[in-house]
Amino acid sequence: MSQQQIDQLFGYVQERCLWQFHSRSWDRQENIDGIISTATDLLHGQQPKKHAPMDRMFYADAKAMVDDLKVRFPWILDLEPTRVTELMAGLKSKLVDQTITQSLNRELHDKLY
Repeated sequence: MSQQQIDQLFGYVQERCLWQFHSRSWDRQENIDGIISTATDLLHGQQPKKHAPMDRMFYADAKAMVDDLKVRFPWILDLEPTRVTELMAGLKSKLVDQTITQSLNRELHDKLY
């Protein structure tokens, strides 16, 4: 796993995935956590939980993303499970940093919004 690989996945998510741009920071965090966790399970060949409606929503977004990642970035299929986990953790960290922590959108953290 390299920074270049994280950057490639980050670029893909920034370009193709709207779930990272919800209007409140807690929404963004919830989506990033749920979808990245579910995508990690899928990349490990595990069946993610799909009990609650939110689980099914995360699954739908993660499934589409993982299917596309496998086509666009075939190197992801050759990674060991620990590397996949590290890669997805790096992606999650970068997403949180860019879309929540460093966001200039003041409404994200407005308690009355």
